[in-house]
Amino acid sequence: MSAVTPAPRTFLMGAARERPCTLVVCRGCCCGDPRKHPGTDHGWQLERLRSGAAEHGFAVRTTDCLGPCDQANVIVVQPSAAGRRAGGRPTWVGFAMDDDCTEEVLQWAAAGGPGLAEPPVTLELQFIAPPRDARVRSRR
Repeated sequence: MSAVTPAPRTFLMGAARERPCTLVVCRGCCCGDPRKHPGTDHGWQLERLRSGAAEHGFAVRTTDCLGPCDQANVIVVQPSAAGRRAGGRPTWVGFAMDDDCTEEVLQWAAAGGPGLAEPPVTLELQFIAPPRDARVRSRR
């Protein structure tokens, strides 16, 4: 009879144990700027994301410039604690300015986000690589 080695256990402490999927919405120099993108209702987009979060139990926060200004608006979909345990990683969505993209981001977050649910195929076409400095910061 051979001995079975138990699987390594991951322990999350405090708030990280229950962290929901989180949408980080860039509102820096280019994203959310009606002068640079006059055909987009940036206020409505943020309001819609927040109302979807309240309805479905994920989180939304804004941040200053995320970096890829030539791909504005940028939203980072961060996995929940359960999604991260399942292998989900932050996913960057660029050119997120139209209603369809906003709704697809909402649907994906409501379904669990990275690691727990597959993103809509059309949303995958808008995935972008994070700027190099963001990848370096995440390894620290």
